[in-house]
This record gives sequence, C-alpha cells and structure tokens, in this order.
Amino acid sequence: MKTASPQTVNSTPHLGDFLREWRQRRRMSQMDLALEAEISTRHLSFLETGRSQPSREMVLLLAEKLDMPLRERNIMLVSAGYAPVYSQRSLDDPALASMRQAVDLVLRGHDPYPALAVDRHWSLVSANDALVSLIGDVDPALMKPPVNVLRLSIHPAGLARRIVNFTEWRNHLVHRLRGQVDATGDAALAALIEELRSYPTPDAAARGPKAGHDYAGIVVPLQLLTEEGVLTLFSTTTIFGTPVDVTLSELAIEAFFPADPETVAALGRLAEKRRAAAVAG
Repeated sequence: MKTASPQTVNSTPHLGDFLREWRQRRRMSQMDLALEAEISTRHLSFLETGRSQPSREMVLLLAEKLDMPLRERNIMLVSAGYAPVYSQRSLDDPALASMRQAVDLVLRGHDPYPALAVDRHWSLVSANDALVSLIGDVDPALMKPPVNVLRLSIHPAGLARRIVNFTEWRNHLVHRLRGQVDATGDAALAALIEELRSYPTPDAAARGPKAGHDYAGIVVPLQLLTEEGVLTLFSTTTIFGTPVDVTLSELAIEAFFPADPETVAALGRLAEKRRAAAVAG
C-alpha cells in the first residue's frame, strides 16, 4: 500500500478571511456561529476583521463548530500563529501500521466482491484482487500513479465503454463530488468535476440501466459489462471513526456489493477463474 507524500501549505491565509469563508460555506451567520461557540457576535466579528487575536483553544473550538476537516483545522491554527495539532503521516509510517493492516484486512475479506481504498482526491491507495481483475483492460497510461479511480471509470480509455448506465453513473459521481466540494472547499475536487463532465458519452446503441431491475430511489448502481455478463453493483463507504491524523481522516474504503443474484453468480465465476489462473501460473 502506497500513498503520496503529505502536501504542505504553501501560503497561509489571513485568519479572519479563512474563518469567514468557512462560516459562509457552512451557511452560518455570525450570530449562528457565536451561539454555537458560546461567544459574543462582537468577539467573532473582531476575530474576522483581525481586531482580536484568538487563543489556540478558541481556534480549535470554532473549527469544531464549523465541522472543518482536520487538514483545514491545521491551516487555521497556522494562520492564527499556532503550530498544527493534527499529524499528517504517510500510510507507510510505522505509526499507522495497524491502521494499514485494518484496511488490507477489510479489502481481502470483501473478496470475491470488489473493494478499494482511496485518499481525499480519489487516488487509489489499495485494492483487492476482485477490483484489480475488473480494470485489467484499461489504457496503461491511466494506471500510472497516482491512479485517480473516478478518472479511470469515466475516461474514454478507461472503464467508460463497459459501463452500461454510463450517464447515470457519471451523474452520480459528479453529485458526490459536489457534496465533497461543499464540505471541504477542495479546489482539486472542483476541477475534477469539470474534467469528468467533459468526457464524451461512449458511442453505444444503448446507454441506460439494465432492463428488469428498478433501483430508483434506493441506490444508483454501477452496471459493468464483463466477460461473465453485466455486473450490477452498489457501493458503501467506510471511514475511520475517530482519526486524529490528517491522512487517516481522509482515507475511505469503497466496497461494492452485488445488487442481484446474477451478479453474485458472475462474481463467483470470475473468482474461480482468478484462482485457476493463479494455480496454473
């Protein structure tokens, strides 16, 4: 399992501007935030204009009430003149060994169903054999690290030509990304939305959900064409519950499950083929 080295903050924003930006992102008035933090609106106004300097405890309190990601909490601490509180280690760091083992255990245990772990920008961290076997025919250029799994699925040279409900699935991914951008303000994710929307719809006669099933209002399935037929999958996301490390807080496991009996059988057959190939090889 590998991950990119931690990013550093190249420029420190002005505390007041940063605080105001996050308050507005959370659609909170000064009074709303002041009530949540149990401080006066006058004091909060002075913090935003730079007339008052917050204590370290006040910065952490406001960051908590604004439900800021750990990465952003560190930035706000630095902008106020304090050292970051939350560590940012590589996943290869010995301190995260048990967490890394937990991720690998979940991925292996999910086989024969596909599962993968991604970072905050949807870059691939690790995947189980079931997932790897499903993406074996994509353009090798898309597999050069860091591998962005959303780009891999929507790019014309990726899985796009094998996604039966391409338009529905792309719209679902864009919707998820918009939610992440609203929550984090991440410019890289905002740019990724535009990239995904720019890719053409594959030239195929029928690009819609597989007939015979209706998942509307419950889940948006991924319907993927394979050598064993069309797999219909839905996904769940798992995150660490109480992380105090930036890297760990941004790690997510995306696990896919079969949405119908046909997919259960097809995934079983694909697993048998993988086992047979491993024995033969």
